[in-house]
Amino acid sequence: MGTSPQSPKLVKGGLVVVDPASAQVLRVVSLQYNADTLTRKLQPQEAGGEGGGNRAEPTRFKGPAVETISFDADIDATDQLEFPEQNANATAFGIGPQLAVLEALSQPTSAQLQRVDSQAGSGTLEIAPMLAPLLLFVWGKTRIIPVKLTDFSITEEAFDPSLNPIRAKVSFSLRVLTVDDLGFASKGGALFMTYLQGKERLAGKVQPVSFATLGIGGIA
Repeated sequence: MGTSPQSPKLVKGGLVVVDPASAQVLRVVSLQYNADTLTRKLQPQEAGGEGGGNRAEPTRFKGPAVETISFDADIDATDQLEFPEQNANATAFGIGPQLAVLEALSQPTSAQLQRVDSQAGSGTLEIAPMLAPLLLFVWGKTRIIPVKLTDFSITEEAFDPSLNPIRAKVSFSLRVLTVDDLGFASKGGALFMTYLQGKERLAGKVQPVSFATLGIGGIA
């Protein structure tokens, strides 16, 4: 049965890997199935109380809130395995390729490691840490967010006769990178500002509430 032209197009959430120097897109990773839930936590960054003791100080923001995003996503090759002639990779490797792409987000490449080893072997006194790509979390057009992968786990749940994983649950923990982390002039900093400004526009669409709704006549 074909999809009705009246049906809304399903948009996939995912991640975009960007070269931090050139801002060139290196890879687009879409989730096979969108997560059912996203857990977002915002922790305000407040300047420390300068008065000391137990006296409360007025809130003073020293930067954007620290926002974390966590979610689970499923990867499943069952449907592809029903048609092995059309899905050679799934037949040979299960969901191994998809898992390998995601795992690559958490560590340097073999080429980077070999380059560092070569520099160490040549007597280079100061070896710069390996620069990771810029990672963007995309959840619809209004949420394109620079993030850092802080935790990633895979639970492999089923295997084919060759022990290739064919079903797994992956769990992501992401920390939103702000202009404090990336600066205003960078691609990531500009994307964060767009994300923050989009939230401010959304907040402006809420209908005003009167004091009467709170059961008071005012705060005078």
